[in-house]
Amino acid sequence: MHFCLEPALAPGAMWSADDIAELCYLHYRTRLPKQGKPDPNREWTSLAAVVKVESAAQREVLASPGNLQVTKEVVAMGTGTKCIGQNKMRKTGDILNDSHAEIVAKRSFQRYLLHQMWLAASHQQCSIFIPGTETGKWKLKPNIIFVFFSSHTPCGDASIIPISEPENQLPKPGTGDGAAGQSAECRSNHDHLGPEDKRKLEKMASNHIIKRMKTDDGGCFSVITEDLSVQEVSVKRKDDTNPKICECSAEKQTANKETGLGRPKVVDVYRTGAKCVPGELGDARIPGLGYHSVGLLRVKPGRGDRTCSMSCSDKLARWNVLGCQGALLMHFLQYPLYLSAIIVGKCPYSQEAMRRAIIERCQHISFLPDGFLPQEVKLLQSDLQFEHSRQAIQEVQPNSKTKLVPCSAAISWSAVPEQPLDVTSDGFRQGTTKKAIGSHQSRSKICKVELFHTFQKLVTSISQEDLPDTLRVKTLETYWDYKEAALNYQEAWKVLRSQALLGWVKNAKEYLHFT
Repeated sequence: MHFCLEPALAPGAMWSADDIAELCYLHYRTRLPKQGKPDPNREWTSLAAVVKVESAAQREVLASPGNLQVTKEVVAMGTGTKCIGQNKMRKTGDILNDSHAEIVAKRSFQRYLLHQMWLAASHQQCSIFIPGTETGKWKLKPNIIFVFFSSHTPCGDASIIPISEPENQLPKPGTGDGAAGQSAECRSNHDHLGPEDKRKLEKMASNHIIKRMKTDDGGCFSVITEDLSVQEVSVKRKDDTNPKICECSAEKQTANKETGLGRPKVVDVYRTGAKCVPGELGDARIPGLGYHSVGLLRVKPGRGDRTCSMSCSDKLARWNVLGCQGALLMHFLQYPLYLSAIIVGKCPYSQEAMRRAIIERCQHISFLPDGFLPQEVKLLQSDLQFEHSRQAIQEVQPNSKTKLVPCSAAISWSAVPEQPLDVTSDGFRQGTTKKAIGSHQSRSKICKVELFHTFQKLVTSISQEDLPDTLRVKTLETYWDYKEAALNYQEAWKVLRSQALLGWVKNAKEYLHFT
């Protein structure tokens, strides 16, 4: 008799959002060295990771049914908050353009996948891949899923979150069946502020360093800066001489819940620093609710020099249709490799904004090549805060006069045997001098050219007759050639761009013609 066992996708039964967050925070604390981490007296960063969740193999389940255990392992991790401007981009593929934690984690994951593919191709049973039905193609073992973790809501569309009053709790899923409520904050209208403070609020909203804000009862409004986390700013109310930090009473919250007191009235939105792509409808920038347009493609802000990096929300939406493996690995895969869940740590969060940004914008897509399908990825939030987030560091030293700044380094970690760790700054290995830029020593292990060379080593380790059809073409030379030769992936990407992600900022070809 043949048993077909579906992978365990019921987080409520097998694991929770907090389990995943805890595992990632533990990995960060114990497996990553101090190098590249923020100085907690003056710096913060963001964290992201990919976790492999493996349920018992079929034979083990048959041997002891009802004892469904899962093993969870961090296989890739990234930290970082920076991006290079378009003027720093290089045609040699040896710089990291985007060092936001989510992107560093995803590229570290691709490094892990390349190693696992090498294990599979050299017939080692410990690989996550098993042979597919076509020559040279592989597929993921059916008892393995991957979960993505981010300590903060992804920048861009998912960060445009409604702010409401009164003190109702927004529903926040914590496990597969969406339990627990988000910690409520006192919220109140812009109208509580005097004219001078309103002007101050609006002036700050247009300042490019301050990304988003809201007003709070008691006349404090929270400003979300570079890291997209909340910072309390005190202002005087027109009817109040002393600025107060807002306090919420548990009784008030309970009373509201019991009496079902009014629907929350949305009074503003959190702001994102990501700018609309050229040619896209822009933001209205009207103070309050009308500040942002939602559902739009955005590029990450640069320091004066505009970047060509799409927002993390946009990239996650893309991965949710095309998979996380990228074009190169698609040569070897029968199906794209999708994330089963995306978990966000404790921070401002909206289930509705996450769904809109990551799932709904691409839900309607039709005529995708075989195997590609917009996913109903699970979106969950944990109640656990990242120790080096801006919010956490401010809570530890609320009265510090030191200006908190984002950590300039990005850490990449992959579950690979050789040099798992990689610390970069400004797109190059940390400590690289101007003179050393362009040398092998200056490159990150996850920059385009390094991942490409790892992929080429994999290809040359496999005999010609065992290669997939798409790699038997004699004319493949450059990074661009190999990417373009992944025909089904490129077709899916073309369909996705034409039907949902119109206006996506693509890198010019000259940045991809390296060998």
